[in-house]
Amino acid sequence: MAIAGELGDRAAQFPNWQGKPPVRMAKGDLIYPQWMAGTWDVTSTLVEAIAPLAPDIVTPGYEVNRRYLDRSLQFQVRFQPQSPSESGLNSDGESDAPIVADRTFNGESIARAYLGPDSEVSVRVDPDNPNRQITRIPPKRQLVSVVRGRNSERLNPDRFVATEVAYQVFRTRPQIYLNEVETTTVYYRASPTRIESDQMTAIYLSPKDPNYFRANGRPVALYRYRLQLDRSTDNVS
Repeated sequence: MAIAGELGDRAAQFPNWQGKPPVRMAKGDLIYPQWMAGTWDVTSTLVEAIAPLAPDIVTPGYEVNRRYLDRSLQFQVRFQPQSPSESGLNSDGESDAPIVADRTFNGESIARAYLGPDSEVSVRVDPDNPNRQITRIPPKRQLVSVVRGRNSERLNPDRFVATEVAYQVFRTRPQIYLNEVETTTVYYRASPTRIESDQMTAIYLSPKDPNYFRANGRPVALYRYRLQLDRSTDNVS
């Protein structure tokens, strides 16, 4: 996949990342291209899992995540107009409202793909701040994620790259685990009904972690996923 631009170049350099991506303070929501609007059936495959600072520093969830290598998971995601009631139509008959992710729907759909379809996981997005969401996993686990920085670029009409850096707090009695997570994704519109994607995730230690200074700003875990998104024929509400 030929890509260019600051974020595109970073994606091409994976896994040789030495620090966090260039981002701006997150305000409002991440805006996606109009061609991503709708509900998509996703096949996600973890194709790389790397602990670059092992054996000195390995995150608690690394070995658990490695179990998903080369395994495909299926779930749905949805992108929708930010303000459907206020949107008009452009010359192609499409909504001209900014397209954003349905973070509640997507978060619960992905969580159930990992935890099982009968899982009672719930995702709540702060109504006053789309960058803050709380995921509750019964019986007593909770993940609070706050997107602090983001960036995006349109490489050409059919390619879109986005990156977000989120601060996460994972609570599971009696422990609390804090870190920062970068998600950088390259989307390619292969056809009107298919999107192909490379998604790269990097885990960075929180300043409160005892190994923070040893890591020196470098990621402690790296994951790359291959995603295929096919436009869904389901009538998902």
